[in-house]
Amino acid sequence: MNLAILEQDLSICRLSPESSIPEWAFRSSFLSLSRTAAELSIVCEESLVPSDVKNEPGWKMFRVLGTLDFSLTGILARIANPLAEAKISIFAVSTFDTDYVLVKKDSLEAACESLRSHGFTFVTPPPDEVNTRRIFD
Repeated sequence: MNLAILEQDLSICRLSPESSIPEWAFRSSFLSLSRTAAELSIVCEESLVPSDVKNEPGWKMFRVLGTLDFSLTGILARIANPLAEAKISIFAVSTFDTDYVLVKKDSLEAACESLRSHGFTFVTPPPDEVNTRRIFD
């Protein structure tokens, strides 16, 4: 399975559940939003997060390359299990097409080693996934 390491340094933010989605989040080249009764979570570029926002900075992201069919099973487990064995925490985000796995920047090298040893290959991300694309411009 091919993975790409994306350039962005990311942060995982927590806002109150009734918060509006802040304008600064829309400037991120990667943006994931989840709202529950308990919180609004935002994953976006670390450099955009204001200092007064509760967040966990310092994440890097792997993208599973290709479009994943909904009938496929165990994709995240194939990534998460070797990282768990290596004692590396993850934060996963899925979209309609694929999965993204975030690891802390200081664990990136060890995560790559672990995944390579389990048959993963790292490739250059396609042009539409490079840090210059702004999806809300």
